[in-house]
Amino acid sequence: MRNFRTLNIWQRGVQLVIDVYALSEQLPNEEKYGLKSQICRAAVSIPSNIAEGSSRPSEIEYGRFLEIALGSAFELETQLMIIQKLRLVSSDQIESLRNFLDMEQKMINGLITKLKPKANSK
Repeated sequence: MRNFRTLNIWQRGVQLVIDVYALSEQLPNEEKYGLKSQICRAAVSIPSNIAEGSSRPSEIEYGRFLEIALGSAFELETQLMIIQKLRLVSSDQIESLRNFLDMEQKMINGLITKLKPKANSK
């Protein structure tokens, strides 16, 4: 079992949740059950799947949960782009969050790659 609390990608994921919740408070009330709910769920899914995957005994299973976390990160990116195109919050706020999210995506992808067995090693 791995200690997910020490993982930088998990810590950044938690910070991302905090930032997304702060951004969601700026969305119009009519988005309470729409984009606001969607971005919060997608954001929470990222560190949650990193944590859950760390409890799995095999690297293959762990990698699968990281892939789910990465999928949630791409889902969140899409939703942020929609919010930006609809001009529901300032573009600067969205860009800052997307930059942070982009780094998180790269870090998750890097760990997934590291966990995959080398194709040439037999």
